[in-house]
Amino acid sequence: MDNSEQDSIQTRYENLRLRSMALISRLLSWTLRQRHFRALLVFFLVLLGLVTSFSIIFQILMAYEGQQHSWVSGLYWTMSTMSTLGYGDITFTSDLGRLFSVLVLLSGMIFFLTLLPFTFIELFYEPWIESRAANLVPRNVPADMQGHVILTFYDLVASALIDKLTHFNYPYVVILPELGEVASLGEKGIRVIYGELNDPETYRRARVERAVMVATTRPDVVNTSVAFTVRGITDKTRIIATAREAASHEILKLAGCNRVLDLSWLMAEALARRAIGGDQFTHVVGQIDDLIIAEVVASRTTLVGKNYLRAQTETSVNIVGFWERGNFEIGQPDSIIEANTVLVLAGSRQQLKEFDALYQVEAAPAPFRPVVIIGGGRVGRATAAALKRRGIEYRIVEQLEERIPNAENYVHGSGADKSVLQRAGIEEAPTVIITTRDDETNIYLTIFCRLLRPDIQIISRSSLERNVSVLNRAGSDIVMSYASMGSNALFNLLQRSDLLMIAEGLDVFKVPVPRELAGKRLTELNLRQLTNCSIIGIDFDDSTMTNPGPDFELPAAGEIVLIGTPAGEAEFLRLFSTE
Repeated sequence: MDNSEQDSIQTRYENLRLRSMALISRLLSWTLRQRHFRALLVFFLVLLGLVTSFSIIFQILMAYEGQQHSWVSGLYWTMSTMSTLGYGDITFTSDLGRLFSVLVLLSGMIFFLTLLPFTFIELFYEPWIESRAANLVPRNVPADMQGHVILTFYDLVASALIDKLTHFNYPYVVILPELGEVASLGEKGIRVIYGELNDPETYRRARVERAVMVATTRPDVVNTSVAFTVRGITDKTRIIATAREAASHEILKLAGCNRVLDLSWLMAEALARRAIGGDQFTHVVGQIDDLIIAEVVASRTTLVGKNYLRAQTETSVNIVGFWERGNFEIGQPDSIIEANTVLVLAGSRQQLKEFDALYQVEAAPAPFRPVVIIGGGRVGRATAAALKRRGIEYRIVEQLEERIPNAENYVHGSGADKSVLQRAGIEEAPTVIITTRDDETNIYLTIFCRLLRPDIQIISRSSLERNVSVLNRAGSDIVMSYASMGSNALFNLLQRSDLLMIAEGLDVFKVPVPRELAGKRLTELNLRQLTNCSIIGIDFDDSTMTNPGPDFELPAAGEIVLIGTPAGEAEFLRLFSTE
């Protein structure tokens, strides 16, 4: 069988699959309408049976009392009584007749005043409102949209990613199957359209064949359906999905995903990279092209007490700035390097080796005790594995006994119990990493650990970006935001490796040289004062120059690598055009 025959068979198969999915969708819609009709029919049949029965009993009781009324009068009395109108022109004189009237009245209150309005709202009014709302919400992107990113969920990660896309002028659209959320997000200025995630027509209306990426961060089963549906339309657009279960990675790739991300694993790697420990003097925390970002505890160097500007001139490595209790500061000429700060370095691998040889203190540091990890969930276990790869011992504090596979590296108990933390080695540990998913718990544990050990390094996970500053105030030295980490991971896949999150509050990013800056020397730019960002590398002529000198002129056709806070990054992009 030649390639053309294979392509023809594949095309027929895809067409058949798409028609089958459309037929299933129509059948499901028809089934739903049938269910509504059956419920309505049952309601009216029961009501008709009651009215008929009450009219017959009315005739029997009236005959018992010696009164004669027509069948029309019986129906008239039944309906007026059940509807609580009660004209009073036809009445019973016996107690038995009056008890029957009470029964009819109560039945009418239940059916006419309760069940009938509920049935009308549930089966008619709400579907009508939903249908009206569905017709009003946007279902298509503009006809000329291209090069955009399609998102299938609006959560913390998607919100942070949209901020990145907006800063870098990438168009985007969010597809949601919930009408209420579509309307709500639309009012907030989020570009969103309504559509079912398993309907191929939804992605055609989103111009998926012109998009640069589909990013889906829903549960694994839904992500698989999204990837399979998109691949039925186009095989060119990149599909990036997140996965919660290890077994889902292969399934998602078979469904058509180009990359599958485990955000819990990425978070764990980031937490482990920031931990003090092991035999390394400087430890790498990130890399963008040939430029390496590393950190070193100032107390382990011979630079303590030196002026920042003097230290900068003595080494080929760029000492970008320093961390001090969760706050990153760009190094200023009058800054003094103190023992309790963590220096952030940028340079090539060779330059970092030279720095290690020149500035490491001669006396070998005391052996590090195991790092304490509070929380033995997915992130906690992955953090432990990452520390092990770095050669750092660890102890995990876990409250749930079923999460403890062995007693060697685990301590059973609550992280809020002093005796449990003491058994884990909190009094000698260089670092404690707090990995629970609940921010309130993490804030409490941060304060508790800071009270126990004022000098310990505390690294904490944050689920919500708004709690990052709270955790810093509580005493965390480093806070890693799940939302920022996930959005940066997705953005990196969109734009190669042009954005690197070192920690919450510190990014490395690469942009084309702005037209306003081309041909200017670095000393003329004054970028640190203007944007709180620092140039640490320049890409041009297929190579990367690390730490260019102050007299270097920026090439028009090159790219610059900057390091700074997210606010500084946003200010740089506001001031200078990078198109």
